[in-house]
Amino acid sequence: MDNKLISGLKKEDFETTIKGKKTSLYSLINSHGMEVSITNYGGAIVAIMVPDRDGKVANVIQGHDNIQDCISSPEPFLSTLIGRYGNRICKGQFVMNQKTYSLAINNGPNHLHGGPTGFHARVWDAEQINDQELVLRYVSAYYEEGFPGELTMTVKYSLTDDDELVIDYRGTTNKKTVVNMTSHGYFSLAGIGNPTPEATNVICQINADHYIPIDETSIPTGEILKVEGTPFDFRTPHAVGDMIDADDEQIRNGAGYDHCFVLNKHEPGELSFAAKIVEPVSGRSMEVYTTEPGVQFYSDNWADGYKGQFGATFGRRSALCFEAQHFPDSPNRPYFPSVILRPGEVYKQKTVYRFGVE
Repeated sequence: MDNKLISGLKKEDFETTIKGKKTSLYSLINSHGMEVSITNYGGAIVAIMVPDRDGKVANVIQGHDNIQDCISSPEPFLSTLIGRYGNRICKGQFVMNQKTYSLAINNGPNHLHGGPTGFHARVWDAEQINDQELVLRYVSAYYEEGFPGELTMTVKYSLTDDDELVIDYRGTTNKKTVVNMTSHGYFSLAGIGNPTPEATNVICQINADHYIPIDETSIPTGEILKVEGTPFDFRTPHAVGDMIDADDEQIRNGAGYDHCFVLNKHEPGELSFAAKIVEPVSGRSMEVYTTEPGVQFYSDNWADGYKGQFGATFGRRSALCFEAQHFPDSPNRPYFPSVILRPGEVYKQKTVYRFGVE
């Protein structure tokens, strides 16, 4: 089966050993032949093969076609798992139990996405349960990347017969710590190519009345503002590019969209609708559902046309990311929903990406 993947990816191209742990490629296929491929290096999703309205199948997620390119990618977080802490922590510091913890500074003056050797750069233990389920496990050592507590994390990828990619997270710790997991999929519903088309024509809807404004280093100002009357109002679907370059301080601070939206919820932790995008040329659509309180909407503002899978190139704004998560810098914002995990508790998160055509 491995050499007959629709994506053209080959398992052997993803096989190597890093610090005694083996990497490989795992593929999920549902009853309609939809195919998702994932490597246990960083839990990166390297292919999601879905048809357009004419039945033409393409890969709609940005990735690489071999393990070396994954390891040395110009975008280290390309469609990977993110942990321990997705998004930014101001100046890489937070206080817990009257102690200051210091993390790597890897994004301007701040800590981003768990640091340079975060979960995106680790080899996870993989167990393929069946054709439609893959389980990844990783134990993050005490003080790895500066975080307290040993964290044991399990992530299950399921591909349903409703064309949904479901990501289930569960984590436990032996000491009080902070956790904010996410999946950083770079979605290109037009299909990746050379060049991958800009995604600014994509019609986007985000189920959020509020968003979190940021300063010029992308750290939350502490406010939670209404989207109404701003470029961040996606309550009614419209093209991503409509206001992506608006004369707006928040747009300037993010170089486009790179903001956490506060999802409308009836109750905390419910699995509910977060966002939907439709690519008008192909007709491909993707809906996002999550238990998380927020989703970081990132319009891929910094890509420079670097090389990806099979000669595809990934230029500026050629992808859209919907990173389901708790809010940025929450360890320093006690009034944001808590990201603290204590011994005896279980960290849980579920996010669903449902693909279709219109």
